[in-house]
Amino acid sequence: MAAVNVTPRMLSQVTRSFEAFRAAGGVGAVRNQDDYERAMALIEAILDATRNQAAREDAGHPLAPLLDFLTTAVHDYEAEHHALPEASAREVLRFLMDQHGLSQSALPEVGNQSVVSQVLAGRRALNTRQIAALARRFHISADALIDAPH
Repeated sequence: MAAVNVTPRMLSQVTRSFEAFRAAGGVGAVRNQDDYERAMALIEAILDATRNQAAREDAGHPLAPLLDFLTTAVHDYEAEHHALPEASAREVLRFLMDQHGLSQSALPEVGNQSVVSQVLAGRRALNTRQIAALARRFHISADALIDAPH
C-alpha cells in the first residue's frame, strides 16, 4: 500500500470542508445526547434521500459513505451509553407480551397456552421456527430470542 502524503494545503481544505459540513449538518463527533439526536436526524434524512424506488438504500449514492460513517459513530455511542441489559429469551417474550397486552393463548407463533407456559417457566426453549415467527411478528432481531450458551 502506497503512503499518502497529506500536505498542509490538503489539510486546510479538509478543515474548511469539515467545518462547512458541521455547520450544515450540525454533526461532528457523537459525544453526547444532543450530538446523538442530530446524528440520528441526519441519518434519517440521508436514508430518505438515498432510497431508490425499490425502497432500498442506494450504495452508489454520494451520501452513502457519510451514512456508513454516521451509523458507525451512532452505534459506538449507543453501545457505550444505551447498552441493553442482558435478557433471556423468556424475559424478552414476557416483556413483549406485557407491552402488547397479550395472554399466553395469544401467541400462536409459539404454540398453545401450555407450550407458551412451559417456555415462560423455563422448562422449554423456543425453537428456530418459533423464534423466526416471533421476530417477524414483533419486528425484532431473532437474536433477542436466542439464549446465549452458558
